[in-house]
Parts: sequence; structure tokens; C-alpha cells
Amino acid sequence: MKKVALITGASTGIGKEMARIHAERGGGLVIVARSKNKLEQLKTELEQKYSVKVLVIAKDLSLPEAPKEIYDEVNQAQVEIDYLINNAGFGGHGKFYERDWETDLAMINLNVVALTALTRLFLPGFVKKNEGKILNVSSTASFMPGPLQAVYFATKAYVTFFSNAIAEELHDTNITATNLMPGATETEFASTSGMDKTSLFEKTVSARSVAEDGYFGMLKGKLDVVSGLSTPQKMMMAMIPFTPKKMLLKQVRKMQEVK
Repeated sequence: MKKVALITGASTGIGKEMARIHAERGGGLVIVARSKNKLEQLKTELEQKYSVKVLVIAKDLSLPEAPKEIYDEVNQAQVEIDYLINNAGFGGHGKFYERDWETDLAMINLNVVALTALTRLFLPGFVKKNEGKILNVSSTASFMPGPLQAVYFATKAYVTFFSNAIAEELHDTNITATNLMPGATETEFASTSGMDKTSLFEKTVSARSVAEDGYFGMLKGKLDVVSGLSTPQKMMMAMIPFTPKKMLLKQVRKMQEVK
């Protein structure tokens, strides 16, 4: 039986590529994002190309009521979700005390609250049938604090530890929770967050390659998937636990300073 995947943030970037990968395998989709036009375009593309069924739900997941509304719409459509892919998220650059608080609050609501709420809403159904897969898109930012992206890095640390914790809670079931940690990726994230003018985003990997790593890592039931890092970046990540925190903070800040 073909599986149905619910993917948030499916209108662009990694989420859009994951939707394509799933459709290529013949799976049905529930695609969620703010832009109904972009979702409808993707729906047309996938249904025509792969003869799969795609349900569009246009929602702003930074709004507290959105997760429950999505859950209700899925149930009303009598669609059973097999894979929950929490991909939606955004970042923002600048000193915390200078940034717009409403923007950062929306970031916390989207990156943390919505992801947690959707997991809480759909996971009991997975447990009931003892089957299902969760993929939460975190970031390599979750390995460290992030001066000049203080809230974003903190939200991604939450995603990583939350994902790992529920994975262990599910150890005696047929349900898995996978945590995807991409590095700098070719998506709209860099420009919308202001990170496109920093050294951190000088070299990026394709959204497709990150989506493949995450999607197939989810199918294998992996705990963590790190994607899109060069060899020097991997070496740097490996050294984080051994680097004095003040030195680490200074290094991260310099990487995120606008040139």
C-alpha cells in the first residue's frame, strides 16, 4: 500500500523536494504552507506527472490554531497519514535585542510550537496502528549557540532534542522519529533570514540532496541525519564538544557577521 506523507513548508526548498521524492515513489501527499498558489502549482505538477493524490492545505503555522485546523482538515478529508514531515521553519539575522519581537515570536511558534503540536496530534494515531514515521527538520545550528541568530539556533536545538527524546520513547514500537540536520542549503532561507551575505552561506548544497538524505534516512529509521557539510565543516562540528565555549561563541559570531 502506498504511504501518505504530510509535509509542512512544502511550497519551496527542502519541503518541495521531499514532496517530489515521495510522489516519485507513488505516495499520496498532504502539502502545507502559507502560499496556496505555490501549493496548487505543486499539486498540479505532482498529480499530472506521477498520478498521485495531493491534498492542499494553506495555513500559516506561526498561528497557534493552525496545527489543530490542519489535523481536522486531514480527518475531514478521511486521509490517513503515514509519514509526518515537519519541515516548515524560518530564521532571522541580527542582535536579539534589536530584532522585532513579533517576528521572533512567530519564529518560535513555527519552529517549535507548531512542530510539537502536529507531532502530538498525529502521533497517537501512529501508536494506535503501531506504524508511522516522523521526520523533523532541525539544523546543524542545533549543535551550538548562535550569536546573531540566537532564537533560530535555540529553536533548532529544541527540535533536535525533542526528536531524539520521542524516538527513544517509541523504541518498543514500529514508529520512528528522525532528526534531519542540514548545513547551508540552496533555499530561500538565506535571503529571507539575511544570511546570504555571510561566510556561512558562501558554499551551499542543493535542496534536493538534503531532501534525499532526510527522506531516505527517515525510511531507514535513523535517529539523526546530518546533510550538506563539507569535510572541513564536519571536522569543525566534531570539535565542538572540545572547544571552549567562549571561543566557540566568537567563531560562530564571526561566521554570521554580514560582510
